Amino acid sequence: MKNPDQDVNAVIGGAHSRVDGPLKCSGGAHYTSDRRLPGMLIAVPVASTIAKGTLTGLNTADAGKMPGVRAVLTHENIGRFYRVNKATKIKIDETRPPLDDNTIRYYGQYIALVVADTFEQASAAAAAVQATYREETPNVAMQMSPDAKPEVESERGDTEAAFAAAPVRLDATYTTPVETHNPIELHASVATFDEGRFTLYESTQAIMNHRSAMAQMLGVDDEQVRIVTEYLGGGFGGKLWPWTHSILAAGAARKLKRPIKLVVSRQMMFQTVGHRPNTQQRMRVSATADGKLMSLQQDYISHAPILDKRKEDCGEATPYLYSTSNLKVTSASARRNIAPDTSMRGPGAVPGLFATESAMDELAILLKMDPVELRVRNEPKIDESLNVPFSSRHLVEALQVGADKFGWSKRDPRVGSMQKDGEVLGWGVASCSWKASRVPAQAAVEFNTDGTLRVSSGTQDIGTGTYTVLAQMAAKQAGVPLSKVVVSIGDTRLPPGPMSGGSMATASLVPAVSEAARDAVKQMLTVASTAQGTPFMDTKPDMLALTDGRVHLKAQAAASGMPFEDVLRAARFNHVTGMGKSGASDSDPDAKKLSIHSYGAHFVEVSWQPAIARLRVKRVVTVIDGGKVINTRTGANQIEGAIMMGVGMALFERTQYDPRNGAPINSNLADYIVSSNADTPDIDVTFLDHPDFALNELGARGIGEIGLAGFAAAMTSAVHHATGVRVRDLPVHIETLLASTVRAT
Repeated sequence: MKNPDQDVNAVIGGAHSRVDGPLKCSGGAHYTSDRRLPGMLIAVPVASTIAKGTLTGLNTADAGKMPGVRAVLTHENIGRFYRVNKATKIKIDETRPPLDDNTIRYYGQYIALVVADTFEQASAAAAAVQATYREETPNVAMQMSPDAKPEVESERGDTEAAFAAAPVRLDATYTTPVETHNPIELHASVATFDEGRFTLYESTQAIMNHRSAMAQMLGVDDEQVRIVTEYLGGGFGGKLWPWTHSILAAGAARKLKRPIKLVVSRQMMFQTVGHRPNTQQRMRVSATADGKLMSLQQDYISHAPILDKRKEDCGEATPYLYSTSNLKVTSASARRNIAPDTSMRGPGAVPGLFATESAMDELAILLKMDPVELRVRNEPKIDESLNVPFSSRHLVEALQVGADKFGWSKRDPRVGSMQKDGEVLGWGVASCSWKASRVPAQAAVEFNTDGTLRVSSGTQDIGTGTYTVLAQMAAKQAGVPLSKVVVSIGDTRLPPGPMSGGSMATASLVPAVSEAARDAVKQMLTVASTAQGTPFMDTKPDMLALTDGRVHLKAQAAASGMPFEDVLRAARFNHVTGMGKSGASDSDPDAKKLSIHSYGAHFVEVSWQPAIARLRVKRVVTVIDGGKVINTRTGANQIEGAIMMGVGMALFERTQYDPRNGAPINSNLADYIVSSNADTPDIDVTFLDHPDFALNELGARGIGEIGLAGFAAAMTSAVHHATGVRVRDLPVHIETLLASTVRAT
């Protein structure tokens, strides 16, 4: 059997191993905090111990005299930082530069920076800095009312009239708590400054945006800043945009003319580098007696920081997911003395679909209807919010395939009725969806005399498999075996690439890599047909082809041809390079005429042991309609990881704040519980193979986010089926389930 890595025709859609796997397993992959540069110093921030008030004094004298301390930097001596101009569309979550004023707006806000020879010395000196405050009572309450009149995001028909007239109605409020990103790799920056130029080794999901943001804040041109992110140990949205520690490291390097390493502590991860905000969503849903939706209204509030305005877009999927003539979505914010929030995997849609899918489950119970049938019955023919067709939509198929694989037809809808081996089983289902789009991207593809094909782009791999899918795309489009491809990413010196967020990187890179590969192949064939020393001299280029890494006559098999590296050597060329680029999907007039999203369905089984109050997730079946999946192995890994995040969201994760000083109380991995291997259920992931060519020629859409969307609702649906307890406030608490009257027999 032919090795799939050598078979060009099997490259796209195959289950390929990660090309960067050997480096990661051998320790050869370098993460930001692995950097050790000559003369490097260590920086540790000093954090505020109040959440609201004024910094009235800062005594750094004792800290500055401690062994190994090179500087204690404050707003008085670190140098000037500028603000990012919003008109440039450069993203940053905390618009106020660090150390910019004496106003304290959240617990953990940086008030100084200690730089020393070692981490231990810097930490000791940071602890010795003495701050005094004029303290005020912070507002970190999770209960919310809007600061201003809610904004209408989407509306059609008259929801109030339809709701009032409907025979079946549900009016319920659902909440999700603050969730904190906890990737294995902590945020880190290693900064150097030399002759007016900065190099920053960063843990970022968007190197190109990071460069522009740092350049603006440092007051230099983009060309004077280089960002390098070779590998990232998880980001999940928390590393999309620059945080204040990054500019502090750069400022310290500029001040001291020495390389600076700053690694954020696990405790600081809960304070200064973002989180998913808590949400409060009122759902009013009504239907006819036969299950046709008459109205759907979603009114949501999410918390926001004092200075910066950001909305958790909970209504993102609501307007197009189900068919109804009457729909309204409104949003509002509630300001809190908490650090700026940011994107977390599936921002908006994940908490939003917890509410909408939970409401659909409750409505199905009121209707005495199967929850899968209710969803199928309300399948729209077009996107009713935009009045445009879907580019490709197979949600009904996902529900039906998932139901068959799960064995849904055997479900007894009665609460607590399904029991086995002393456990009560609960089955739940939810739909999921995520937007699909494309952002600007550039790439280069290069044939080299050493027999390699190099594909390069200024993007990054956040652990999702970008190295591998880039290699696959280049191999397919250039006609060479996957084993010959070398991938270069993670450096802003490369052609500008996309961010790794919003499930947009792969879809954005397909057109750019395809164009670059075609350009490179065209040059390769031109060289073969015109250069002396090749067997194809004086042959028209359009009579040649490049297959399996060999240049050959189209009329003959690839084996009859010459390896491309031999052609280059014969022609005395070191390499030929093709360039490609693509624009954003919102600049494509045809794409604007379509509703482009991915879809899917989650089926979950939980077990409940009431005698010992034990709840477990037993198995999960997830079916995803994500267009053409480039790599089914890394793709399935993405969905599996998202499901485990969903288990954590549903059962464990909640950041709590002390109302007295605004501090995150459970700011460590002993008290903030995340899913572990012991919590892992049996997971079955299926991809429907329906290429969607609205975004690119391979028909690929993103799948990184969708696996988490809707999952918590499937979990609480299963919990209700097992226990009879309806959980509307995440996470599920065992104390809440103790109210269950279900008993195992």
